[in-house]
Amino acid sequence: MGKTGGNGNVEMLKAYNRYLRLQRGYSENTLDAYRRDLKKLSDYLDAEGIALTDVTLDHLRAFAASLHDIGIGAKSQCRILSGVRSFCNFMVKDGWMDKDPSELLESPQTGKHLPEVLSTEEVDMLEDAIDLTKWAGHRNRAMIEMLFSCGLRVSELVRLPLSNLYLDERFIRVLGKGSKERLVPISDRAVKELNLWFETRNEMNIQPGEEDYVFLNRRGAHLTRTMVLIFIKNYARDAGITKTISPHTLRHSFATALLEGGADLRAIQAMLGHESIGTTEIYTHVSTRTLRNEILRHHPRNKKER
Repeated sequence: MGKTGGNGNVEMLKAYNRYLRLQRGYSENTLDAYRRDLKKLSDYLDAEGIALTDVTLDHLRAFAASLHDIGIGAKSQCRILSGVRSFCNFMVKDGWMDKDPSELLESPQTGKHLPEVLSTEEVDMLEDAIDLTKWAGHRNRAMIEMLFSCGLRVSELVRLPLSNLYLDERFIRVLGKGSKERLVPISDRAVKELNLWFETRNEMNIQPGEEDYVFLNRRGAHLTRTMVLIFIKNYARDAGITKTISPHTLRHSFATALLEGGADLRAIQAMLGHESIGTTEIYTHVSTRTLRNEILRHHPRNKKER
């Protein structure tokens, strides 16, 4: 058995939190997700009278079954169990346990989910739905164009600093997951939209400490992810786009457009900031789906006889 003590659980959880923040470099949002998921396990074990250091594979399997019983979906179960594996792996590395009980823990099958994507024409429709006479018009148009032209995560967009823009050289520096930096090309269209927004931004009273954020709200402070989600959904409705979309849809659309244009999958991986090529490979399935639809629509053998 590994090291324990009177305040073992508290110290263990503090040590794990430090590990995620300092060694893994996770953002506060990611840390919160790990804490919430780990609390589910901790609450379950407390109710069963089991210490974290005494957990076994059978305990973890029973915990996984309990997630299903209370109606948690397969995708969310996979995420929670992934966090459990990370925690168990840490406990072994840090000496709290001698053996990792999660090594043989299986996750439920979720199937292959293909993300929704927008065509370039639909992105144009989204941007055309913006009223440019309103204060936030050019800001919101620039944000949509940045999401689509640079493939940014919404968290990367709202945190983007002016000091990471190299518009003359046509690239930006992005701080992604795990504090990993990447360089992403920026299109002439996105530069144009940014410069139009800067005309408004330059007239603003910006709050102290917020001066380096590219995108600000009316009060001169940086935006939240939720604010971006709301205005994109509203513009989609106004544009008559019936697909269920979010800021992440524009990132998917960026990657799919690159792949269908002939870009190498490794180059797309680098621009998206994916740690694993397996994450990027979802776009090969999206592209295949699009190709299949085009064949069914245009191939002479599939056209109905007139």
